[in-house]
Amino acid sequence: MATYSKLPSGTWRVQVRRKGRYISETFLKRDDARRWATETEGRIDRGEVPTPERAARLRTFGELIDLHIDDMKSVGKAPRRSKAATLRMLKARLGRKKLGQLDRQLFIDFGKERAKEGAGPMTLSIDIGAIKLVITHAIAVHGLTISAEPVNMARLALKRLGLVGKGVERDRRPTEEELQKLIGHFEGNPRQIIPMARVIRFAVATAMRQEEIFRVVWSDYSARTKMLTIRDRKDPREKAGNDQKIPLLKVSGYDPVALIEEQGPPRSNRDLRIFPFNHRSAGTAFTRACKDLGIADLHFHDLRHEGTSRLFEAGFQIPQVALVTGHKDWKMLRRYTHLRPESLHVYAATLAA
Repeated sequence: MATYSKLPSGTWRVQVRRKGRYISETFLKRDDARRWATETEGRIDRGEVPTPERAARLRTFGELIDLHIDDMKSVGKAPRRSKAATLRMLKARLGRKKLGQLDRQLFIDFGKERAKEGAGPMTLSIDIGAIKLVITHAIAVHGLTISAEPVNMARLALKRLGLVGKGVERDRRPTEEELQKLIGHFEGNPRQIIPMARVIRFAVATAMRQEEIFRVVWSDYSARTKMLTIRDRKDPREKAGNDQKIPLLKVSGYDPVALIEEQGPPRSNRDLRIFPFNHRSAGTAFTRACKDLGIADLHFHDLRHEGTSRLFEAGFQIPQVALVTGHKDWKMLRRYTHLRPESLHVYAATLAA
């Protein structure tokens, strides 16, 4: 039997004692307290764990998303940029749906709409994965009595329809002619503030990601050992604290040490980055230059692909290349081994020497 008492603050405290279990919560309204007590007694009678007050009040998928975000923030793992963007999109599209509406057909319809809008199989796979993450979080952490099975069935249906799957692996490498066109384009533009020609060479020489290049500071660089520390390097499990020291190798046709030295010392104490520019602006400049030069389907990230492939062409093996690129799963590196046939002459000469 539940007991209710009005507190001096005007809120209502409800206490449930049933079958040796005790749980209490506080509500602004007596009706909310009564509803929670009835649901709690029913859960205890069925042998289920009583639901805490906040979880018991959840009514929509948007509230599940908010609950997940708040919980992750409370343990210092707030969603990062890409995941946060996905959750915002899901809240805008599905946030008003009642928990009872979260069925297989809803998620299938959502997937079809996203595909019509241009979302590829990998993007849609990430979306469905985020939906399942939010729901299973509420089940596991807060004991909500909802099911993740509709998400599993929707994923299976979307996979059968060819709308969910792995992304198409890019194997685009810039030709030497394309690289020289880009470098010449930027060197011949006196209004270009970002030293894009140097950045392009450095990206190929180090196989670093765009954001990483514009994040490293001078204290991360050791001229004596020719090493560079990349802080918080991207990792599927944990990014924070994932620092990696990489060797600055002169095997790609460009010398990364010389390129760093060309940048000179920091211009001010306020910005100690080696490349003190906005990485998004650099990406925009690269894309615009490709368009102006008629270079089709080339992304800045393809320079990392090119740098990685050149390491293989220089004769390095997967474990050695991983020390430069930061790949934890060596299987991921296999797709970068798009070696040019002519590179075998250089490799053969190296072996002979």
